[in-house]
Amino acid sequence: MNSVDKKRFENLGLGLVLDKVLSGERLDLAEGERLLACPDPLAVGALADHCRRRINGRAAFYVLNQHVNYSNVCVNGCAFCAFQRREGQDGAFALSVDQILDKINRNPFRPREIHIVGGCHPTLGLAHFVEILRRIRLALPEATLKCFTAVEIAHFARLEGLETEEVLKALKQAGLDMLPGGGAEIFDPEVRAKICPKKIDAQTWLRIHGQAHDLGIRTNCTMLFGHLESPRHRIEHLDLLRRQQDASRGFVCFIPLPFQTENSRLKVEQPLTGLEELKTIAVSRLMLDNIAHIKAYWVMLTVKQAQAALFFGADDFDGTVVEEKIGHMAGAASEQALSRAEIEDMIRGCGLTPVERDSLFNPVEGA
Repeated sequence: MNSVDKKRFENLGLGLVLDKVLSGERLDLAEGERLLACPDPLAVGALADHCRRRINGRAAFYVLNQHVNYSNVCVNGCAFCAFQRREGQDGAFALSVDQILDKINRNPFRPREIHIVGGCHPTLGLAHFVEILRRIRLALPEATLKCFTAVEIAHFARLEGLETEEVLKALKQAGLDMLPGGGAEIFDPEVRAKICPKKIDAQTWLRIHGQAHDLGIRTNCTMLFGHLESPRHRIEHLDLLRRQQDASRGFVCFIPLPFQTENSRLKVEQPLTGLEELKTIAVSRLMLDNIAHIKAYWVMLTVKQAQAALFFGADDFDGTVVEEKIGHMAGAASEQALSRAEIEDMIRGCGLTPVERDSLFNPVEGA
């Protein structure tokens, strides 16, 4: 970064933060808070973009993936969730194994990644999910199966009277390759007690991801922001993620998830602005120095905001998705699916280089 940029940061009182980022030093929590409070979001974005290009160059990644939400029946009843239904309630659904396979088989292309998550159903046991994995593995032996959040893993364990590590081992044997990062929400216990009191706590979420990493199961991680949390809560959440990454080294990608207000029972006084979304993504890039990839999840951001996020520290555009229910039932206004050509055009339109990847961010040869 040139001297004009340095002067800009000095004028903002962030000269030392700039020096630390440029030298590859870790930012502390107070410095993260100062970046979130910075009145110049474009300066924070420029610093995150510098960091992003140092790690990933001009590449913007995407994957041919398919989302399947197997059920919205859930015992947790989180205050922010517009997806959840009680068993027997209008709009409740639970897909059979055959219905899940039918969705995948009707896909016009062969996805490289299958992303499966759902509610914590009160009666669907571990055997059901083992069968799902086995059937998909037979149908798509080359695909990465990225399935079930840490919250779902804990739920399966509770239903079966097993330890979570035993559940992970059984699912891995059936074909599980990765865990998605959902269920992290915000780690602060007081906020968690208000927005998702029945969900596992932060330490359990982190422990399950650490167990997965020890078993060779890579995972993603998330943060839901823009509801009842403070800027300090966001920074503490990011710090706990990077501490876990220091310990177990299994996180592949971080996904910042802006809270969708439209259909939620949880009401916030000041909904997120677009610039606040982008600044939070930028600060995530700057704080998470040991996680290589930050996702611009277009399902929650919209495709135009996701394009902007590629200049605020994000380097991944997610993928084709095909069908997503959780964010859209909450009020997400994005498309349901994108084609490979649409994604590549959007990335090229930003002056970046589209790179088709697998789930571990290895470029796909010949893509």
